[in-house]
Amino acid sequence: MTQSNRLEGGRIDRTRTLNFTFDNTRYQGFHGDTLASALMANGVQLMGRSFKYHRPRGVLTAGSEEPNALVELRSGGRKEPNTRATVAELYEGLSANSQNRWPSLKYDAMAINDRFSNFLSAGFYYKTFMWPAAFWEKIYEPIIRKAAGLGSLSLEDDPDAYDKGFLHCDVLIIGAGPAGLAAALTAGREGARVILADEDFELGGRLMSETAPLDDAPAPDWVAAVKAELETLDNVRVLTRCSVIGAYDHGVYGAVERTADHVASPQQDKPRQIFWRIYSKRAILCAGAIERPIAFENNDRPGILMAGATRSYVNRWAVTPGQTVSVFTNNDDGHRTAHDLLARGVSIAAVIDTRPDAPEIAGMDMLRGAQVIDSKGRLGLKSVKVRTSDGDVRDVTCDALAVSGGWNPNVHMTCHQRGRPQWNPTLAAFVPDDNLPPGMVVAGAANGAFSTAAALDQGASAAVTSLQDIGITARRADLPTAEDAPIALSPFWYVTEGKGRAWLDQQNDVTVKDVKLAHQEGFQSVEHLKRYTTLGMATDQGKTSNMGGLAIMAELAGKSIPEVGTTMFRPPYTPVSMGALAGRSVGMEFHPTRKTPSHTWAQEQGAVFVEVGNWLRAQWFPQPGETHWRQSVDREVLGTRNSVGVCDVTTLGKIDVQGADAAEFLNKIYANAFGKLPVGKVRYGLMLREDGIAYDDGTAARLAEDHFVVTTTTANAVLVYRNMEFARQCLWPDLDVQLISTTEAWAQYAVAGPNARKLLQKIVDPEYDISNEAFPFMACGDITVCGGCRARLFRISFSGELAYEIAVPTRYGDALMRQLMQAGQEFDAVPYGTEALGVMRIEKGHAAGNELNGTTSALNLGLGRMVSKKKDSIGSTLSERAGMNQPDALILVGLQPLDTKQQVLAGAHLMAQSGDINAASDQGYITSAAFSPTLNSSIGLGFLKGGAERQGEILRAVNPLEVGTIDVKVVSPHFVDPEGDRLRA
Repeated sequence: MTQSNRLEGGRIDRTRTLNFTFDNTRYQGFHGDTLASALMANGVQLMGRSFKYHRPRGVLTAGSEEPNALVELRSGGRKEPNTRATVAELYEGLSANSQNRWPSLKYDAMAINDRFSNFLSAGFYYKTFMWPAAFWEKIYEPIIRKAAGLGSLSLEDDPDAYDKGFLHCDVLIIGAGPAGLAAALTAGREGARVILADEDFELGGRLMSETAPLDDAPAPDWVAAVKAELETLDNVRVLTRCSVIGAYDHGVYGAVERTADHVASPQQDKPRQIFWRIYSKRAILCAGAIERPIAFENNDRPGILMAGATRSYVNRWAVTPGQTVSVFTNNDDGHRTAHDLLARGVSIAAVIDTRPDAPEIAGMDMLRGAQVIDSKGRLGLKSVKVRTSDGDVRDVTCDALAVSGGWNPNVHMTCHQRGRPQWNPTLAAFVPDDNLPPGMVVAGAANGAFSTAAALDQGASAAVTSLQDIGITARRADLPTAEDAPIALSPFWYVTEGKGRAWLDQQNDVTVKDVKLAHQEGFQSVEHLKRYTTLGMATDQGKTSNMGGLAIMAELAGKSIPEVGTTMFRPPYTPVSMGALAGRSVGMEFHPTRKTPSHTWAQEQGAVFVEVGNWLRAQWFPQPGETHWRQSVDREVLGTRNSVGVCDVTTLGKIDVQGADAAEFLNKIYANAFGKLPVGKVRYGLMLREDGIAYDDGTAARLAEDHFVVTTTTANAVLVYRNMEFARQCLWPDLDVQLISTTEAWAQYAVAGPNARKLLQKIVDPEYDISNEAFPFMACGDITVCGGCRARLFRISFSGELAYEIAVPTRYGDALMRQLMQAGQEFDAVPYGTEALGVMRIEKGHAAGNELNGTTSALNLGLGRMVSKKKDSIGSTLSERAGMNQPDALILVGLQPLDTKQQVLAGAHLMAQSGDINAASDQGYITSAAFSPTLNSSIGLGFLKGGAERQGEILRAVNPLEVGTIDVKVVSPHFVDPEGDRLRA
């Protein structure tokens, strides 16, 4: 429980002690710690295992670029794998576990892989799993799948909520280090709408990790003053714990704000994370820089970490990575780490500088022109082996090594729109070029300005420039005096001495030897190198490893690093949880829920709803005393057929087709003719795919010479509109025709039954004659209802009864439903749902989705004569293929059980009354089935070979998975009113 590596000072709150566990061992830290700093304070160096070889790994960095210290947080539904301990904030009761090990972190059985590393080098997957081919499915793939991944999932439902939101600003500032704060202060004071986003939970960036003063005062004091001022500005929004993860078109940026990851659970009704879509006029990238390591033999041991990260732990979190620390560097930044360690009382074993002319550091063992060539210590660093400038080798005892190979500007976001960075030889690093995402400027260390003074200056200047671009005159904010040290660096990428492995990508176990092997085997393009070795393909995207790999490949190829180039940087910049991407789209909110205009009224009647695509439709309307859904459905069917029923059919697709060539256009879309359809008439139509298969049916009503209203099935509303729009734009662009979807603009109700006309006459305004003579079957027209409300009336029937469909603007839909039911009281009008609708359409023999299943033709549906031979239309030619017009083709028929007590089930196959039951004997199948209260029998529709000539024949409906086999009689698909007298009454 003692924090043996805790130092004095730091920015932690020592009055707030926090208890947490790691691998079921209890520890303590303080408010302001990360999990990594708290573990380090408790002397824990070993935090994980590498992916391929399961080598022991500890913290390498102090930020989101961390490749090693990946842990599982929490438990149950909140279990979160692959969280970087370096950015996980400590809170009371935090539970963390290491991953990718068994049975324990200290004793990992899979570490045996490391013993066989010579057989598991780069590319071994491609060479090994290609042969023998028969091994792939049963041996190779199961093994690979079992070994893949790092953390584990609980497979329980996540109890937390996630959200998405939209933000708009004049200037988005990405990063709240010195450049970002200077930019925010400048833009904020001018009244511009500013969003300042930083992935850390504190503002300040590197200023919180350094000891250099600003205006002769600690840098955190200036940060606190800027934060306080920004909080007083209503035009500035500061988002901490917010990672900007991608730069997209038109100034749009994606960002994930972790609003409750730093607590055990979110507040009730509050999201854990929010995915923001930020619309900016200008963006200033102040993302800082990432320190790069130097590769040497066994440079991956726990206790070896970056020098800049060491300063973060020492200065911000008051933690030393070890009791005795050495520094390995090729630049003056490593010396800064040594100074800060010494100032905190940490013992410095040695400073190993690759530069022969490196400056001396008083009070330290300074080894100039030297290199670390190896390290010792299985689960934690014990010592390093150093080759001195005179060729001698000496062991330096230390339990931590701080490494600095220079800094890489964080250019990822500048490349998300296919930009390529340019090489800066002074920094020995890539910096942003001029091909930035539109509206973006870069400032500070991300732009190669590594001194604090230069970062402050560039941040303020970038804000002035960005504001001027959008018409806001601005002046730079007053900036503090800061250090302005020059870059003093001698490029040094890896140690050539040693026969062991020097590690580049520590998460994916990629070594210098792997890069050399890739070059030897011809994989010399950076993209090939990446995929052959998996360099940079881990969850950190190679933030600490790519430059080393590029440098080695350049050396092997005899090229410069810029000639070798870089791979593509793609969003997201850091991993994003699936919950944040989903937002509220889970459970019932997985997709939008569309409600019909009568939904509220239906709820009041106690309707049972069913999901139909995105729609919620009333399935049936139970009444008191009804204990089974069939009772409700039977009542609704009989009530409609005996008097009148009302059904909400708003969900049917509605497409307005207008223009001088509208009729000609529909003539090409539909298989049957529409060119001469009179105004005021409706026609049933069939649409074919290009291959001649039927895919939708519906109606087209001609309201004027140049105006049609097309209806589609609910399921295919979007598909039909999309196909029609494609035909309009691409197939016949010269036609004068325009389309618009009006599905949600009109509320539409089917009014069906012998008393349908009488009911409608009570609400249709008296100047409109809807008698049979004036408004016959398949008529349509514009009318008004209820004293002047505009409406449309169509005399069409899906039930086989005298029926109409009446439409009003959607905002009047609820009122119309209530008016219809009130007017229908004297006729005992019933509302009916989708189940009764389905029963009546089967009774009438209407094809629907079950029959329009993507395999049936017009001939199969009994609609072969609808495919006009006098005109061309989509699919008409291919519908005449011989294979689709065989004499024994499947034809739609009706099926009724000989024993009316038996049930016909959809999916059953039709076979002869006697003989074998097998696939060879299959003669067809049942597509739709229901109990018909009109016939007091179960009935079905199905496809039967040569069905048109087989009415009266007895077959077997075979369904061994459910009811077995029943005898059925082949009948007309039109069970009710086959002559159509009712609908024409």
